[in-house]
Amino acid sequence: MSNIAKAFENGKAFIPFITCGDPDLDTTAKCVVEMQKAGASLVELGIPFSDPTAEGPVIMEASLRALEAGCTTDKVFEMVKKLRNEMSVTIPMVFMTYANVVFSYGIERFCQNAAECGVDGIILPDVPYEEKDEFDGICKAHGLDMISLIAPTSHERISMIAKEASGFIYIVSSLGVTGVRSKITTDIPSLCAAVKASSDVPCAIGFGISTPEQAANMAKSADGVIVGSAIVKIVAQYGKDAPSHVGEYVKSMADAIK
Repeated sequence: MSNIAKAFENGKAFIPFITCGDPDLDTTAKCVVEMQKAGASLVELGIPFSDPTAEGPVIMEASLRALEAGCTTDKVFEMVKKLRNEMSVTIPMVFMTYANVVFSYGIERFCQNAAECGVDGIILPDVPYEEKDEFDGICKAHGLDMISLIAPTSHERISMIAKEASGFIYIVSSLGVTGVRSKITTDIPSLCAAVKASSDVPCAIGFGISTPEQAANMAKSADGVIVGSAIVKIVAQYGKDAPSHVGEYVKSMADAIK
C-alpha cells in the first residue's frame, strides 16, 4: 500500500494545500505541523513557479512572494526533510508544481530527491494524460505516485485516466483556475460515479471549496476534499502569525467532512 492510501483509511480525507516559502519556509513548516494536529489527512506542498497556469490570483501572488523571498526547489526539499526528521510530521505529503520546475531540475534528480526527503507523490497540473509517461515511469521507480487530474471536460477520457491512476485521483470541481467560489455548479456526484466505475483509487475534489458546508457537500460524493486558496489567503493575511489560524481553519474543515 502506498503511503498516500493511508490518508483515506479513516473516513473522508481532508487535504490542505499551502504555497511553500510564503512568507518564508519556517512559517510553511509550522503551518504543516498545525495542519497535521488539526486533522489533515495529507498535505499538498506547492513549489512556487513564476507562471502557475492553473492558479488564480491568490496562489499566483503567493508563488511570486515566495520566489521573491528566495524560495528554491532545493530549499523546499530541505524543509520537507526537517518536517519528517525533526518536526514529527508523519501524514503523507505530495508536491504540486509545474512540468517546467521538474524539467529544469532534471526529472530523475527531482524524483530521487523528493523520495529521499519523504514526499509520497507529485501533482503536475499542466501535464496532460497523453504526456505523463515521461514523468510517470521515473516517479514509480522512486516509489512516488504521480497524481492524475480529471476535469468536468474529461468525458470519454475519464475511464482511461482513472484506470491508470495511482495514489489518489484529483477531481477538478470547476473549469478555470483555482480560487474560492461561492457556488460549484458541476454535477459532482455523476463525475465521481464515473471515476469510481473505472478505478478503486480514492478520489478527492478540489478547486473552489472554502467553507465547511461546501466541503461536507463535496465529501458526500468523493473520498476526500482539497482546499488551497482559502488557506493561502489566511497565510497572506497573517504572515508569520498564520500557523495557529491555519490550524483552526483546517480543524473546522476536517471536522465538517468527518
